[in-house]
Amino acid sequence: MKKQKLKKTLVDQILDKAGIAHDALALNALKDELPDDITKADIYKTLALTNGIDPIIGIVPLTRHLSEKKLAKVSGMKKVSMIPQKDLQKTTGYIHGANNPVGIHQKHAFPIYIDEIALSKPVMIVSAGEVGRSIRIQPQLLADFVHASFADISEAAPH
Repeated sequence: MKKQKLKKTLVDQILDKAGIAHDALALNALKDELPDDITKADIYKTLALTNGIDPIIGIVPLTRHLSEKKLAKVSGMKKVSMIPQKDLQKTTGYIHGANNPVGIHQKHAFPIYIDEIALSKPVMIVSAGEVGRSIRIQPQLLADFVHASFADISEAAPH
């Protein structure tokens, strides 16, 4: 089967322009069967939270839960909670399932935290700003580009 050429998303274009190495993927982690070279632990969800005034972004593996307590602590906020889905696009510019650190960083100066577990991986996969589209990128490259910090912000998902 021939690999199809994917139309570049805005995120791909931003990364290309900046000379940041990444792979464009057609992937919907919640619906698709994953290719053999990708596990759910390689895929990260970009979550938008707020302390009631200021938005903050947390990025954690699909297989783990974001700890609001840990994120609040590392960010110096008293408490954070998920932004309601109805306010998501107004806040980040993206719909649920399409939030991504590159696009959010381009539009907003929100603090971004990536779970430190990503540092143990050669690559991570995050949304490319459209549902069903992702990018595969080195965690440190992504963090440097979006001025993100690595921190312990996740916890095991309950079974």
